[in-house]
Amino acid sequence: MRIGLGRIARRTRGVRMGIVSAIAGTFGFGVGVSIGLVMGYYFFIYFQPSTVEDPKVRPLIERDSKSLQEMLPEIPMWVKNPDHDRVDWLNKFIELMWPYLDKAICKTVKTIAEPIIKEQIPKYKIDAVEFDALSLGSLPPTFQGMKVYATDDKELIMEPSLKWAGNPNIHVAVKAFGMRPTVQVIDLQVFASPRITLKPLVPSFPCFCQILVSLMEKPHVDFGLKVLGADLMSIPGLYRFVQETIKDQVANMYLWPKTLVVPVLDPSKAMKRPVGMLNVKVIRAMKLKKKDLLGASDPYVKLKLTEDKLPSKKTAIKYKNLNPEWNQEFHMVVKDPESQALEVIVYDWEQVGKHDKMGMNVVPLKEITPEEPRVMTLELLKNMDPNDPQNEKSRGQIMIELEYKPFKDDHVPADADGDEKMIEKAPEGTPEGGGLLVVIIHQAEDLEGKHHTNPSVRVLFRGEEKKTKSLKKNRDPRWDEEFSYTLEDPPTNDRMHFEVVSTSSRLGLLHPKETLGYVDIQLADVVSNKRINEKYNLIDSRNGKLQVEMQWRTSS
Repeated sequence: MRIGLGRIARRTRGVRMGIVSAIAGTFGFGVGVSIGLVMGYYFFIYFQPSTVEDPKVRPLIERDSKSLQEMLPEIPMWVKNPDHDRVDWLNKFIELMWPYLDKAICKTVKTIAEPIIKEQIPKYKIDAVEFDALSLGSLPPTFQGMKVYATDDKELIMEPSLKWAGNPNIHVAVKAFGMRPTVQVIDLQVFASPRITLKPLVPSFPCFCQILVSLMEKPHVDFGLKVLGADLMSIPGLYRFVQETIKDQVANMYLWPKTLVVPVLDPSKAMKRPVGMLNVKVIRAMKLKKKDLLGASDPYVKLKLTEDKLPSKKTAIKYKNLNPEWNQEFHMVVKDPESQALEVIVYDWEQVGKHDKMGMNVVPLKEITPEEPRVMTLELLKNMDPNDPQNEKSRGQIMIELEYKPFKDDHVPADADGDEKMIEKAPEGTPEGGGLLVVIIHQAEDLEGKHHTNPSVRVLFRGEEKKTKSLKKNRDPRWDEEFSYTLEDPPTNDRMHFEVVSTSSRLGLLHPKETLGYVDIQLADVVSNKRINEKYNLIDSRNGKLQVEMQWRTSS
């Protein structure tokens, strides 16, 4: 009995001690935390500096462009770079057209991507990669600015700055090892600076045959990948690895100068290909009517095919002759013999002022039998209006010989694509060992006069001066005027002086004439190459250029 009472007493004391310990611990923790907070607040206030310095403010002008772009990353390119144009109209257009562009782009992506995927998957032992769903979502891309390049070739080059944060619906199924997991692309972001080239430009809608796309720098690509509902990009290290791999792969395939080519039109169908050659021999003219009051006229002949943008062919000038003989041959590329016609125009050459037209006529090519030479004597008319009574007046005749030679399918000349580069032979009577130097002044660019810009070109060669017509108020004039020189020997050691001159169109003594620039061309290259066609930077001009074509024709 005593033993049982002792155990009960000990248990009672233990319970009392536990309760006391718990109360003491709780009180100690509360007191310690309170004291710690009070002391921390005291030290925080006590050790604060008593003086506060004003922050350093630096003007934006002292910062470089890189730091400014880091501070203000959303500034559009047309603000950062003056050579980029603002394209708000394009963003509005894309926003309205996006539902239709989405379908068209996805169709094109499938067409381009499927062959590439089939070529690449054997390397990774994958059976197939298929698109279960492909949509770019409802959010269109935006262009921050666009730079456009002008070139001498038949092309248009654009460099837009593209930013796109889209909500695409892309489901790609991968067949491998008997399984077919589906990968979903989400939260796609693309920042890129592509170069888009439309070439060649053709006269058939949409006016270009191919779209060439290149990347000027590695693109920024950010997206998520879901497999079975889990985001793979949340795996540590995988996000950066996938992002860098995609950047490198895309850069290796399309970083400039590599390109992605998207065909639009068949060039052979979009552009009229040459189908034949027309050989024209200007034999003579008879009974021409003089245009000058004193003395005879100085006739020459211009030949041109309709629907052809090439400069006209010109014969030599026969001075003071109303019954001239030329016996000069020309070759002209034909693109449509059913619709094209040969225009024959006789002019009276004038040293100063406009050349007078003495008469003209037209020969439709469909009236010429292929492979059969035909000599024709044409009556010279004032114009081709059959109801004009002026055409009843006699103006003389011109005799020409025509022969049309169609090309065979395997004999189309490589250079007969519209830029005719064949060199004609010099006319009969050219001195042996010498030849005919033909100079064609095509156009000029970016001319700028201090007081006026009414440009013409003076040509000085071996003491002889020739001059084009003057064009009023034109900084980019086009003349397409031709001059010829019959020489006893090749001008290998000569040079020709071209001077662009502006003459005031108003009467007065102040600034009647000024020089807009000049260039001297060595003729040795013309003799060795037979033909040159270049744009020359004008001396004493800020940005002016002059395009001159020169040909050296011999009888052999």
